[in-house]
Amino acid sequence: MDGKTVAIIGAGPVGLAAAAHVLERGMSPIVLEAGPEAGHAVRQWQHVQLFSPWEYNLDKAAGRLLAPTGWNSPDPSAYPTGRELIEQYLTPLATRTPLRDTIRTSSRVTAISRVGFDKAKTKGREQAPFEIRYENGKGPEMLRADAVIDVSGTWFSPNPAGGNGLPAIGERERVDRIAYGMPDVRGADRARYAGKTVAVLGAGHSAVGTLIDLVQLAEDAPGTQPLWLFRGADPAKSFGGGSNDKLAARGALGSTFAALVAAGKIRVETGFAVTHLSESEGRLEIWAGDGCGARSLVADELVVSTGFRPDLSFLSELRLRLDPAIEAPVALAPLIDPNEHSCGTVRPHGARELAHDEPGFYLAGMKSYGRAPTFLMMTGYEQVRSIVADIAGDKAAAARVELVLPETGVCTRGGVESAAATECCGGPAKSEPSACCVTDETAKRAGAAGCGCS
Repeated sequence: MDGKTVAIIGAGPVGLAAAAHVLERGMSPIVLEAGPEAGHAVRQWQHVQLFSPWEYNLDKAAGRLLAPTGWNSPDPSAYPTGRELIEQYLTPLATRTPLRDTIRTSSRVTAISRVGFDKAKTKGREQAPFEIRYENGKGPEMLRADAVIDVSGTWFSPNPAGGNGLPAIGERERVDRIAYGMPDVRGADRARYAGKTVAVLGAGHSAVGTLIDLVQLAEDAPGTQPLWLFRGADPAKSFGGGSNDKLAARGALGSTFAALVAAGKIRVETGFAVTHLSESEGRLEIWAGDGCGARSLVADELVVSTGFRPDLSFLSELRLRLDPAIEAPVALAPLIDPNEHSCGTVRPHGARELAHDEPGFYLAGMKSYGRAPTFLMMTGYEQVRSIVADIAGDKAAAARVELVLPETGVCTRGGVESAAATECCGGPAKSEPSACCVTDETAKRAGAAGCGCS
């Protein structure tokens, strides 16, 4: 297996970890990063403090690459911001280790196929190398590789405001008043939001964090009014597991948010599925519903924190096996489908669950989760450790689980959330790749269909 070339799409934390593992296995990584520097997506949310400490945000192979450079490993119990993640880990990893010779920045992948094979041609396909085409400002470029790991993430493919998965009517025409993800409302973007009525649409950590920041901004900038638009009926689902969450900072985030809502610091609009956006005397009118049942409210700015989706456009010539709803690999989707069952995080998984009908191609990192929202950075590190072992032919290492994930303190069973036990549903499944927990694994062995712990 020596001499294999592995193309890695994306130089974020998981992409750099994948390259470190490839080097350790005696193979050659080529990392293609669309942005001008490694960690380009992280730079978009560098003001955000992670709710997992350093011990969960460092990859072991990357740490071994950094050790000879005189790098000082951060305090494992401290909680970094995105900026600290870049400055203390990603930049040294990308510039002071042998990875610096493998990263091609400003190189956006536009298409991937097999040399001499379109999607429909089968015989001899597995032996053909991959052909990766990319743009780097100098015209189209091409490289060939024996395997491909796509860890390009989802940050630049945010979900739209529309409650049906489509952009709301008028959304594209009013992008000057809309931000996606988690803007820096107290820092770089302060002037845009201070003293304004700001509507935040979403129910996840990005929405929660932005609303908390807006409350804090209101203390310094009178007139700042946070407005939470929640598509569901019960906002309590966004409060998390509190003290039951094994990631204390994540639990504290939900508890802080719940207290602010209870204190009336945040105006809440439930059942608000956005359908239209329009102008109203120089401000933004946000509509939910149609006809006589429609209602609206007026804000100065809208922050859309409704999650992300994978960009699959440049993978159209590859044979992917994706769940039709979640857009994650079919073996992984049942473990993370919020319609079925999730204990906040999915059990560790690797090459087996992430394989496709295109041997040698893998989705990893946030992109592997499709539209599911529960990804943790350490999950991605375990994914690429297993994938690289599989590419190298070490099937035993690829199948081995080397990670224990913290629970959130909240279980979802059949779409209904409740407080989790110490180990939700008996803990993570032991061997069945389609099972989300021990209870589900036992049920599946007995021939049950669907989620056996519902």
